[in-house]
Amino acid sequence: MKLKKQLIALTLMATAGTGAWAADPVKIGLVLPMSGPFASYGKQIEHGVKLYLATQGDTFGGRKVELIVKDDSPGTAGDVSKRLAQELVIKDKVDILAGFGLTPSAFAVAPLATEAKKPMIVMNAATSAVTTKSNYIVRTSMTLPQNSAPIASWAAKNKIKKVFTLVADYGPGHDAEGQFKKTFTAAGGTIVGEVRAPVKNPDFAPFLQKIKDTKPDAVFLFLPPGGETIAFMKGFKERGLSAAGIQLISTGDLPDEDILEALGDSALGLITAFHYSEAHKSPENKAYTDAYYKAYPKDRPNFMSVGGYDGMRLIAEVLKKTNGNTDADKFIEAARGMKWTSPRGPVSIDPATRDIVQNIYIRKTEKVNGKLQNVEFEHVADFKDPGKQ
Repeated sequence: MKLKKQLIALTLMATAGTGAWAADPVKIGLVLPMSGPFASYGKQIEHGVKLYLATQGDTFGGRKVELIVKDDSPGTAGDVSKRLAQELVIKDKVDILAGFGLTPSAFAVAPLATEAKKPMIVMNAATSAVTTKSNYIVRTSMTLPQNSAPIASWAAKNKIKKVFTLVADYGPGHDAEGQFKKTFTAAGGTIVGEVRAPVKNPDFAPFLQKIKDTKPDAVFLFLPPGGETIAFMKGFKERGLSAAGIQLISTGDLPDEDILEALGDSALGLITAFHYSEAHKSPENKAYTDAYYKAYPKDRPNFMSVGGYDGMRLIAEVLKKTNGNTDADKFIEAARGMKWTSPRGPVSIDPATRDIVQNIYIRKTEKVNGKLQNVEFEHVADFKDPGKQ
């Protein structure tokens, strides 16, 4: 009750002072996993956020941008994310909440965004339902169903009739699995086996053996990018599943550029569906990747960095329309239907769901000039999240 009164008081103070806002900085609170097992998520999103400010300017709607970053590591503990978001609202008096590397973080903070009337920009968390948890959420990343449906359609059209699914046992994994099965079976395919693996420290050996014994045409895989992905991919090759002719297909976060080199040759031939690749051919992406390597020469640009970059683009364009007013209702109204050309291609915000609409590309992992890349060869244009249809 005390927190609620504080939030209401802060909101009233903010709305009463609307006319003076243009002179004040716009404070953006980033809630990100900056350490621990998902530290690369926070690093990449922060890279994208800061790259936008460095290359496109740090004044939005006449107001200087001030960033405040909170580390909610590991990103899977919602109570930590909520506590830090409360600090941002009450102590730091931020105007906008942003970041959210993983779904549990976004879910936990959504009620606070509603109560405090703060725009909440989700730059990665990919469970379809995230934007339904608060009317003040806008997402600039993706949803898992948005990538699972196109790879399922591609598989059905390319003589893959029997698929074994293996996904991480949490929200995004369930989303990816559910949409893949729905689309693939509707196209005449058969699911011959399924596994939900623990998110932390899974032992893939028995799962890999079960897949080998089942002899599917393909395995559909979703795991959070990181150590588990590397372990599975190497096990898949070492245990002879590739040699047995089993095709590996997945959402494109599996061969994320941040871990591609660690995956090594085990990633060659992987077919994925995703909204961004470093190898995407466009003037916007060339400008983005050139600027990224200049700013961060030890890292590779990936989809999370683009989610952060586009999140800042959204905030900048909205505040340009509102003349710097961060009132949550005005912010969301201005964001609905917004369109721009991202490093990933053309994107827009669905007016009905506040989720991103974008091209989804079918890619094959190949070596290009000695460097592993996800090379696009087909795409589905202007694809909405099927999880909400």
